[in-house]
Amino acid sequence: MMAEQPAPNVAAWGGVPDPGAPLGVLMLDTHFPRVPGDVGNAATWPFPVLYRTVEGAIGTEVVRDLRPERLLEPFVEAALELERAGVSLITTSCGFLVLFQQELQARLHVPILSSSLLQVPWLLTLLPPSRQVGVLTIEGRSLSPPHLAAAGVADPERVAIFGLDEAGGYFTRQILGDRTELDVARAAAEHEIATRMLLDRHSNVGAIVLECTNMPPYAERIRAVSGLPVYDLTTLIGWAIGGMGVADRA
Repeated sequence: MMAEQPAPNVAAWGGVPDPGAPLGVLMLDTHFPRVPGDVGNAATWPFPVLYRTVEGAIGTEVVRDLRPERLLEPFVEAALELERAGVSLITTSCGFLVLFQQELQARLHVPILSSSLLQVPWLLTLLPPSRQVGVLTIEGRSLSPPHLAAAGVADPERVAIFGLDEAGGYFTRQILGDRTELDVARAAAEHEIATRMLLDRHSNVGAIVLECTNMPPYAERIRAVSGLPVYDLTTLIGWAIGGMGVADRA
């Protein structure tokens, strides 16, 4: 189960994630707040988690540079550190890192789930052909066909993308600007607005995936507004860890 939703009207400040282990998380080099539900908040997970920060991996470069090649080797090195530390599964703190999925997996002996976007092809098989999967992302113009292809999406026309930058932009500015304060109530309201705007534009959406690993704290609000199933990195990791049975042995 995901951690409790943050209380309304709360300001949060950045901090350092707590170490732990069956899951290892490759973290961007950031300082913005990570409230419960965020991949970088250890309270999100019902099992120990081991974190490794990839120094110099800033959010704007990962999101806005279609192929930040200079970051591949630092991510590989950090992933190998986590593997040597004994984790059973590795993930990342940014859905845009799906571009590195194949390269990272080729260098590791444990599974890596680089992005919540890896759930999109599964969901498309569960929906009628007339329905789309909606993707809420940190910045709509930056999430491109190559990201969907890297996630295994064969028909990008069945994916409806909407960015939080179009719903006021506060959440996007705080996260990509790496600002150390976050108005949680304001962020939650923007997620509700973004959900409504997504569904106004794409009335045939049958499920929603949250690309950004900072969005899961607002999943229940999105589910309530949309009336649709909502999936994020925590649902993906929960599925994988559950199948491995490693959390019970931690």
